[in-house]
Amino acid sequence: MTSLGSPCALTINLRVNLRTQKRLAASVMGVGKRKVWLDPNEMNEISNANSRMPTLNLDTLRTTEQLTIVGQTIRKLYKDGLIIKKPNTMHSRFRTRELAAAKRAGRHTGFGKRKGTKDARMPSQVLWMRRLRVLRRLLVKYRASGKIDKHLYHELYHLSKGNTFKHKRALIEHIHKAKAEKARERILKEEMDAKRARTKAARERKQARQQEKKNALLAGAEDEAAEK
Repeated sequence: MTSLGSPCALTINLRVNLRTQKRLAASVMGVGKRKVWLDPNEMNEISNANSRMPTLNLDTLRTTEQLTIVGQTIRKLYKDGLIIKKPNTMHSRFRTRELAAAKRAGRHTGFGKRKGTKDARMPSQVLWMRRLRVLRRLLVKYRASGKIDKHLYHELYHLSKGNTFKHKRALIEHIHKAKAEKARERILKEEMDAKRARTKAARERKQARQQEKKNALLAGAEDEAAEK
C-alpha cells in the first residue's frame, strides 16, 4: 500500500480532473475560468462537489436539476474559501500619466518622436474650421448685442470667410476701426448737411435782399415817371 506522502499518491492527486468544477465555479462567480483558483490542498473535497449525489459523473451532467445541485455545492465551497476568485490584474496608469504631463509641458515632442506629416498630426482644415467658428461666433454675439448692425455683420462675415482676419483680436480691431470710420463719416455728413443748409439760407437771404433792392429801384423809377 502506498502512503499519502509518497510521489505516487501525489501524482494520483494531481491527475484529478477538475475542469467541470472550474467551469461551474466560473459560472457561479460570474467570471472567466482563468479567474478561478482551486485550493490545491483540497482537491479531493473539490472533486467531490457532487457529494449529495455520490454516484453522479460530472462529465455527463445534462438536466437543470443536476446542475442546480452541483451549483449549490460549488457555492458552498466558494463561501468556505476552497474556491477563490482571483483579483483583477493591476494595470497601473502612473507611468502614462507622468508621460502625458511631461508632454503637456513640451517634453518628448521633438522631431524624433513624431509619426506622420504636420498636416496629418494637426490638419490645416481643422485649424481653419476652429478659427472661422471663433470669428463667426463673435460676429453673432456682437450683432445680438447691437454692437454692429446687420450690414456690417454681412460685410465682416464675407471678409472672415475670405481669410482677412488671422485671429479674433484682428477682427475686433477691424470692428472698432469700422465703427470709428462710420461715426466719422456720419459726423462729416452732418457737418456737410449743416453747411449746405447755412449756404442755402444765406443764398435765400441774399436773393431776398437783391429782390428787395430791385423792387425798391422799380418803385423809385415809377415814382419819377409819375412826377414827370
